[in-house]
Amino acid sequence: MTPVFAYLAQQEILLLFLLVGFGALLGHFKIGGVSLGAAAVLFLAVAVGAWADAQGHKLVVPETLGGFGLILFTFSVGLMSGPNFAAALRRGLAPILTMVLLLVIAAAAAVGVGRLLGLESALVAGAFAGALTNTPALAAAREAAGHSPLPTVGYAVTYIFGVVGMLIATSLALRHRGQDRDAPTPLVNCTVRVETAERPSIGQIGQRHGGRIRFSRVRHGGMMFPVLPAAEDDVLCRNDLVTVVGPADEVDQVVRELGHASSHVLQADRSEIDYRRITLSNGKIAGRALAEVNLLERFGATVSRVRRGDVDMLASDQLVLQLGDRLRVVAPRERMAEVSKYIGDSARGLSDVNPIALGLGMALGIGLGKLVIELPVGHFAIGSAAGTLLVGLLLGRLGRIGPFVTTLPVTAAQALSELGLLIFLAQAGTKAGAQIGVAFTSGAWWKIALLGAVITLLVGLGLYLAMRHFFAMGGTRLSGVMAGTQTQPAVLAFANGRTGHDSRVAEGYALVYPAAMISKILLGQLLGGL
Repeated sequence: MTPVFAYLAQQEILLLFLLVGFGALLGHFKIGGVSLGAAAVLFLAVAVGAWADAQGHKLVVPETLGGFGLILFTFSVGLMSGPNFAAALRRGLAPILTMVLLLVIAAAAAVGVGRLLGLESALVAGAFAGALTNTPALAAAREAAGHSPLPTVGYAVTYIFGVVGMLIATSLALRHRGQDRDAPTPLVNCTVRVETAERPSIGQIGQRHGGRIRFSRVRHGGMMFPVLPAAEDDVLCRNDLVTVVGPADEVDQVVRELGHASSHVLQADRSEIDYRRITLSNGKIAGRALAEVNLLERFGATVSRVRRGDVDMLASDQLVLQLGDRLRVVAPRERMAEVSKYIGDSARGLSDVNPIALGLGMALGIGLGKLVIELPVGHFAIGSAAGTLLVGLLLGRLGRIGPFVTTLPVTAAQALSELGLLIFLAQAGTKAGAQIGVAFTSGAWWKIALLGAVITLLVGLGLYLAMRHFFAMGGTRLSGVMAGTQTQPAVLAFANGRTGHDSRVAEGYALVYPAAMISKILLGQLLGGL
């Protein structure tokens, strides 16, 4: 293999894509019904890097490429999580504080166990960073330790189990995902025959249910009258037929309030009112709330559902539309072509990378990450990964600034995040593989490995117990929280692969990632200076 390693050492881009391709191939194999997915790229890169190093060759993907992959990944995750992040943050402040407390306890345990094992403070600081797989924390520890090589040794020894240990904890959490209580309720529709004498308007019923249901069609006065798109000011009278869309429990309540489920299905009558899925590719509409688009006034059309990625959402008036959304439109047959043209209905809506938002957003995030924050005990920067994640969350939440759309289609963001993740894992793996040989020549390697295992398991099992038993968090969201706490894309990739990219995984990851990143940098700096 020596000639091959000698050649690949001069061909960094070829090396990168060989690791990505073969690593992804290995990730498809299942052991006990479980596959590593993208995380296999990391382990292959570690193995190849260590093997080449033993043969006297340095196979390392350039750090600039790894950094690019990481910020592309974190920015894309931020964009995808932004629309739901504010609501998740309101629910998640206590879990965030609990996660920070666990990291502080892990740092205190690292000091205590490290002293029992007779390890130097710089080694302990590096082991802490490696056990929690956080390179910025390693950099902070090295700076606080006077640029000693010891933190790097501790980091290299503990890094692998830092990934494997949290993968085990994540797999444990996902075993219970079938019992999740926070799973989104699937949307259903039902045609209701009105029997109440109250004569409520559709708008009144919607307000009574907090906007959790939506009406798509209505037929007033009997079968001889046409089916019409439902409007807020429509008054429902006895024997009217109306189609309601929403979560099953809410729809059942509406049926009981208004009358009974009808054997007539209004959506089956397409003689005058038709429906279809239309892809949003018109940038003038993207980033605006559905109410602002006002399809009813323009075309006599309504939207009952919006499909974003693989998730169906109720089309509430407050829902901010994004490029690539697929709108379930109900409209008069003769006006459907106009509606389709106005919304766009182009495949470009699924793949447009929006270079303005991508370029300026990532630049702003990198700048934020490099901003130095002065503290009484020193200074630190949150790093480009955390900076791009925060900016991505903000832009994803805003949706639009003036004439400019600030988001990417979910499908494009998913593709970019996957590409960035694979590049980062290949680079991180080769870097760890090149260092691991030197690390294991240290006579204290087993003590360092033991210390790292204690830290990783303390955080992983602590998260599992605290989030499930104190906050009743479902396994799907918990897997994202574990990946975010570990600030480890490989764990996120594993969770996404096991859950089919369930949106709750990304929400959990984005919820805790910034606080975890900042906490670990500060704790690494503190441990390195002891």
